[in-house]
Amino acid sequence: MLEQLRRVRRRYDEVNLSLQDPAILADGGRYAALMKEYKRLTPLMEALDEYERVCAGCAEARALLDEGGLEPDFREMVQTEYSEGRQKQEELEQTLRILLLPRDENDDRNVILEIRSGAGGEEAALFAASLWRMYSMYAAAKGWKCELLNLNETELGGVKEISVSVQGEGAYSRLKYESGVHRVQRVPETETQGRIHTSTVTVAVMPEAEEVDVQLDPADLKIDTFRSSGAGGQHVNKTSSAIRVTHLPTGMVVECQDERSQYKNKDKALKVLRSRLLAEKQQAQKDAIDADRRSQVGTGDRSERIRTYNFPQGRVTDHRIGLTLYKLDSVMDGALDEVLNALITADQTRRLQAAQEKEATL
Repeated sequence: MLEQLRRVRRRYDEVNLSLQDPAILADGGRYAALMKEYKRLTPLMEALDEYERVCAGCAEARALLDEGGLEPDFREMVQTEYSEGRQKQEELEQTLRILLLPRDENDDRNVILEIRSGAGGEEAALFAASLWRMYSMYAAAKGWKCELLNLNETELGGVKEISVSVQGEGAYSRLKYESGVHRVQRVPETETQGRIHTSTVTVAVMPEAEEVDVQLDPADLKIDTFRSSGAGGQHVNKTSSAIRVTHLPTGMVVECQDERSQYKNKDKALKVLRSRLLAEKQQAQKDAIDADRRSQVGTGDRSERIRTYNFPQGRVTDHRIGLTLYKLDSVMDGALDEVLNALITADQTRRLQAAQEKEATL
């Protein structure tokens, strides 16, 4: 690990020096790329500096203890400092190992978030609307921007399907854990007998693809226009501005009808299509590399039931890590950090264990 840290420090110093080069300052693209790398490496370097400071303190305390001849009170103080330093050293070593783990190449990307109602009819659509509210409130708290790409509503205010672009630092690195089937247990407003119903909603979180990531051949696209539809809106059924794009090689279909402009809808639909194709390509690569492994966290399997929201008990349970919180109201109001932080920690622990096992076999 120490040799790896030395290499990272050398790279950090190189990047820091390059950012002071006038030629690089004049090159916007190169400067932005280096600045992003600098920001990514900074937490690791700060942890390394702290680790080296603690190690030096431990070494000094150990030397004093080995010399002997200390007054009892002073020796007790030095022994305490040494013990606390050693504990801090072990904690920092763990932090450094986590920071050295390979990063998900998509973590810095924006997100295409898709929410679809599943089993449960209108109740599922109403819960899909509740999930969209939850994510929009979480995004607002994080300072992320949400851009509506497509929305298909029901007459009662539910959501059959919604596509949103979420833009902001760290959006994918956190929201990627939300992909999967979300289950709700509650008494619907339309239920006269007070019976609890179980419904499902599917959430898909995809890294937003750039044009350079996925090249679309116009010959592979079938583009149709149609009139907007939905539960309301001033321009519904008045103009043929809605766009349906079919990707012929895969049969993938994307619709967008949020904008009045046909061209804007087409642009948004192609953005979603690129992101779906990129996600499919990356998932296929992941499956080919590790077809037999089923990790506890972050598999991205959309058929997997990942979470249950139980309204009668005010309980939310994430089945992947066995986490249960009796904070359903606050979670539905966008307080997702406690859940996501636990998922991130579990994912890091799993990957760290796998890395250590790999080192042990070398």
